[in-house]
Amino acid sequence: MDIGIITFATDRSIAPDVLGAACEERGLESLWFAEHTHIPTSRKTPFLVGGDLPEMYWRTVDQFVAMTAAAAVTTKLKIGSGVALVTEHDPINLAKRVASLDRLSEGRLLFGIGAGWNVEEMEDHGVAFKDRWKVTRERVLAMRTIWTEDEPEYHGDFVDFPAMWSWPKPVQSGGPPILMGAFSKWVPKRIAEYCDGWMPIDGASDIASGIKEIKNAMREVGREDDSLDVTMLAAASPDRGPDLDRLKETTEIGVNRALLPLPDVGEKEALKVLDSYVHLVESLR
Repeated sequence: MDIGIITFATDRSIAPDVLGAACEERGLESLWFAEHTHIPTSRKTPFLVGGDLPEMYWRTVDQFVAMTAAAAVTTKLKIGSGVALVTEHDPINLAKRVASLDRLSEGRLLFGIGAGWNVEEMEDHGVAFKDRWKVTRERVLAMRTIWTEDEPEYHGDFVDFPAMWSWPKPVQSGGPPILMGAFSKWVPKRIAEYCDGWMPIDGASDIASGIKEIKNAMREVGREDDSLDVTMLAAASPDRGPDLDRLKETTEIGVNRALLPLPDVGEKEALKVLDSYVHLVESLR
């Protein structure tokens, strides 16, 4: 199992470039950054896990700026979006940013995506909550077209553009792996159609059955299922940290990467947390 870090890069946390270099020095496989462009002050949409919404949600550094900063000071560390909210981006612009970062990092980008959960946030970007997954689907399919064709065009209900020229193309053939950060009864078919992997949250869904359902859906559309990337957001106790036995258990059911949480804290405290994770990297090799 590969071990990565997932965090909210904010104006109060360790700098993304410092964090990237520290992760690579400690043998971590990847570094993932969360995304929210803003949080409406109305707070009509309740926080998914209940309680007050942490302030880090509206203090995030731009996700692609953070990923680029981390990529610029590393050579092996994979850089991930955990997750990019596709409903908050123009697909042509997002395709360009993804392709550019994949090329400048020499193919180290992992593209985690989601549709978002905050109704007002996505409405500020012109997307109705009821349409969020239809919009996400078309934008992803349109981006794949831009990444893979010399004169791409796309005509859908939510994305529509004529033939264009757009370079650079991503280093990774077909574009970076796209991992869906969601789960519902529709997710297996969505992943089978336009994604390459799944990003479940440990404890939020039955990961074993989810993997089976996704692989079945992939086979139904003629896709090989042995390439499915399962990147799990691991739980971690504030006192005891991640559960090593649980990580080993999920490896056996098909999880190939675990992302350990890093709070949005300053450099000194963040490095202490990273140091506490180093033994996990060694134990799971």
